[in-house]
Amino acid sequence: MAVVTMKNLLESGVHFGHQVKRWDPRMKKYIFAERNGIHIIDLQKTIQSIKDAYEAVRKTVAANKTVLFIGTKKQAQQAVQKEAERCGMYFVNNRWLGGMLTNFSTIKKSLLRLKKLEKMEVDGTFENLTKKEIASLGKERIKLQKNLGGIKEMKELPGILFIIDTRKEAIAVAEAKRQGIPIVAVVDTNCNPEGIDYPIPGNDDAIRAITLFTQIIANAVIEADNEVGLKIIETLGDEDEDMESILNDVSMKEEDREIKPDQYSAYTTEEAYRAAKADEEVDDDDDDQIQVDVDKIYDDE
Repeated sequence: MAVVTMKNLLESGVHFGHQVKRWDPRMKKYIFAERNGIHIIDLQKTIQSIKDAYEAVRKTVAANKTVLFIGTKKQAQQAVQKEAERCGMYFVNNRWLGGMLTNFSTIKKSLLRLKKLEKMEVDGTFENLTKKEIASLGKERIKLQKNLGGIKEMKELPGILFIIDTRKEAIAVAEAKRQGIPIVAVVDTNCNPEGIDYPIPGNDDAIRAITLFTQIIANAVIEADNEVGLKIIETLGDEDEDMESILNDVSMKEEDREIKPDQYSAYTTEEAYRAAKADEEVDDDDDDQIQVDVDKIYDDE
């Protein structure tokens, strides 16, 4: 199944770049033509770039690492949050706080503070405070939730970043480079693709285009999670089969056990004869019965 089709890209307006006068010359290799003073992006290269980015994200998640979605411009906020939550990953969609990657130990303290305030609101601590204190703590919680809510459960640095508009998120790009974290980013004709590990040339201003890109990355995360789940199920199945074979080998059936000659001494000749006759009668009764396949439905004729 294709990651994305040319029709999807055209319908979402991915091919529309910025005005010619606002272009970055380093994007020249991704530009197809110019129409009415606007650069048109080469969608053939966009498709290939999407495939490379998709594979990079899938491998990262399969290696038990996380993805951080970043998009703080108004057009990207809703899509980034929705798709990150859909695939169970982290996101920053309000404001990038300096040091989120390079000074993560300090960010962790803010995350703990946010969790503490949420707990205080639930366990009844606010009941013992004045209205002024409650209002102050409430404002603090809202501010922390707005900026850090998307990474509240993030315990360590992400394995890869997905960024909408590298110009606006220049600080995030710089921090990721410093920490050696791979970057997947949508780069428009006014952006610099150099330094981005997996640049995706495309429109980073239209809501439909941004939504399409975030959906593709989220699908890569979900596919990787499904692959990991299948591997776990297959491993459990192999373990069950191995255990079953071991149990079969260890616990021999009663009829398969070796009968020692001295066990026959408990029987007299007459008892042995009676037992043999009883077995013959049982066999005769079995022969009179019609064999029926229990799994098959027979029609009455």
